[in-house]
Amino acid sequence: MNKTVKNISQILTGTGAVLCLWIGKAMSVYADEGKTAVEKGAEMARASGMPTDLIGDNGVFGRITNVILLAIGLVSVIMLIYGGLRYILSGGDSKKVTDAKNTILYAIIGLIISLLAYAIVNFVLTSVVGATA
Repeated sequence: MNKTVKNISQILTGTGAVLCLWIGKAMSVYADEGKTAVEKGAEMARASGMPTDLIGDNGVFGRITNVILLAIGLVSVIMLIYGGLRYILSGGDSKKVTDAKNTILYAIIGLIISLLAYAIVNFVLTSVVGATA
């Protein structure tokens, strides 16, 4: 009995998967005004001012990576200031001085990594756009 239920559930799952794939294919094949139904749906869902390209000067990937790298850079600068304040307020205690120096060092490393990541991402995105154009 238990094996029969398992077989029936597998058959129903497979049938459902095939049905979903078939419906998706049927929806994407339907063309109106030279565009598929999926493209028309994406246009209808896009808000005004939203970028239409994934990559490029105003592409989605470029905007997302720039915002993330900006946030990382801001955190690095804040940690650099925090490490400097800890260094000033350490009062000569060698443990506090070492901790403050490590904070400053890691903040500078984070800032350098974020700047290099920004440069690499922009280089790759412009290379990809240049290759596809």
